[in-house]
Amino acid sequence: MKGIIMCCVAMLPAFEISGCAQRNSLPPVAINSPTPAPQYSPQVAKPVPGAPLFTTPPTIAVEPLAIEPQNPWKPEAEVRDWEYIVIHHTASSTGSVESIHDLHSKKKDKSGNSWLGIGYHFVIGNGNGMPDGAIESTFRWREQMHGAHAGNNKYNQHGIGICLVGNFENEPPTDAQLAAVKKLVGVLKAEYNITSDHVQGHRDVKATACPGKYFPMSEVASAVDLPVYGATSPAGTNPASKMELAYQK
Repeated sequence: MKGIIMCCVAMLPAFEISGCAQRNSLPPVAINSPTPAPQYSPQVAKPVPGAPLFTTPPTIAVEPLAIEPQNPWKPEAEVRDWEYIVIHHTASSTGSVESIHDLHSKKKDKSGNSWLGIGYHFVIGNGNGMPDGAIESTFRWREQMHGAHAGNNKYNQHGIGICLVGNFENEPPTDAQLAAVKKLVGVLKAEYNITSDHVQGHRDVKATACPGKYFPMSEVASAVDLPVYGATSPAGTNPASKMELAYQK
């Protein structure tokens, strides 16, 4: 028994040495060791000489929604074969469809017959007798009748007569009148395929100063009726323009 105990005691240091040696042979464990940051070449961060610093992505074109021009002056009668637009002024400071109608009703043609009434198809007011910039059609337009305004049968039969209230030998039309006549001319040109060279002043078809030296004839003749982009129009509606609504009976 004594011999057995001494043998065990003798073997104890060997176990400890064996255990320590075994523990010391394990690799060290790193806890929460940070991942080393990647290393980049300094050349990568340098821009290439002459090259843009950034590129713009390509633009995608989107077609806007266009509303076709509308004609608030479309007559109910069968449309006449219109080829021209003839511009006039009243050569007076005031006027209206009614006053011009009364004046023209007293006139007679070469055969001695009285005129049917106002000879124009449209009248545009200047604020004296009619609201400034108001457009009013006459019975000649509504019934698609020939005009009595040009002093030339060709232009009376196939020319739309537009008269602006005012004397443009003395001063230009008002801003509202100019906007109104350009809108009206643009619509009529588009609706009836009338070219700009067929939009003429009264002086172009007869020896007269009408529509006056201060009337911007070329500007009005080149007017176009532009469609409205990015807008929608309720189905089944045909709104009248503000200029037309400005003067209604």
